Amino acid sequence: MEESFPFHYSLLEYLFTLVGLLLFLLDIALDIWTVVSFYQDGAYVYMAVMIFLLLGSSVLLQVFSWLWYSDSLEKIETKVEKFAYRRLLIKPFHFLQLGIYLRSISTTHFLQYTNSFTEGVAVYLNHDLQMLRLFETFSESAPQLTLMMSIILQREELDSSISYMLTVACLWMYCVAMYHRCMRAFLPKKRKMSWISTGVFFLWNLLLIIPRVTALALFCSVLPCYIIAHFLSLWMLLVLVAWSQKTNYMEHSGWEWLYRAAIGLIWYFCWFNVSTGSIKLKSILYYSFMALDTMMLLGFWCWKVFEYADCWSSLNPHIVIPTLLGLYVIGILVKTIYYRWFHPNCDEKKIAEPIEEGQFPLFDPFLLATCF
Repeated sequence: MEESFPFHYSLLEYLFTLVGLLLFLLDIALDIWTVVSFYQDGAYVYMAVMIFLLLGSSVLLQVFSWLWYSDSLEKIETKVEKFAYRRLLIKPFHFLQLGIYLRSISTTHFLQYTNSFTEGVAVYLNHDLQMLRLFETFSESAPQLTLMMSIILQREELDSSISYMLTVACLWMYCVAMYHRCMRAFLPKKRKMSWISTGVFFLWNLLLIIPRVTALALFCSVLPCYIIAHFLSLWMLLVLVAWSQKTNYMEHSGWEWLYRAAIGLIWYFCWFNVSTGSIKLKSILYYSFMALDTMMLLGFWCWKVFEYADCWSSLNPHIVIPTLLGLYVIGILVKTIYYRWFHPNCDEKKIAEPIEEGQFPLFDPFLLATCF
């Protein structure tokens, strides 16, 4: 086991996992506060949208969590999960939308007592938890950020919009960066991701996500009814693209479409590797397409601003559009720098080598997808 998983969970790694759990709980409190605020303001449409996003995201997480549990109920390792399994509580927990909390508590407790004999298990526990948080980020936090920014923009509270977007986007990219670090745990120790690499990874994702979410929020602020049509049309196209990549992440082929739907949702906001092969070419095509889509959204917003110039005095398209496009270009450049100098190199042949019986499998499609 030591040779297979030389990644050691340090106190810092444990603290970051614990911080992730605390941020998850804080997000729930803020969601409840937002819904109550909409109700008190009489904004029942926004309240309904928020509740729909919260419930939809929660159901999606519970389904994925239960599916992963159902495929390995006899292999659970933590005391918390064993206690729930012996008393037949795992399924009721998920039905009550509490499955993610079961995973969070058990994983955080397990990481606290990780040693050389259990670190392989810890890697997989943390991977599942980070994957669920990634789904939560793009199924709940991202749409919420777009909705809240569009509301703030409609009220022309520009300072609040910028501060809110930066705060939520930073928390959002923290989740993405932690998932990426978790995936590097499958690599040999000398290949693991440093904190400097994590910082650069965080930066380029932040620079790329800000123009995308801002463009969506600006479009939604002037054409709120059309954002649904835009999402559905683009999302269905992205799901078909995920299908064309022949993903094979779920145990059963029928549930693979649910996974592809989740990938399409992530792609609506940012790039996420799901396959091996010409990843560099695929990312170039993705960013080119999303740049065109973002410019289209900004173009529609600009058209409405000029049509109703008296209502949008606080936002100047001649400043907003070049700034957002400039951030997008800088983000691409920082990403290029990251993969040129900061990304841990990956030896695919070493990763894909057969393993001895009884060891945890090192081959994972997501792992290879993080390597060029």
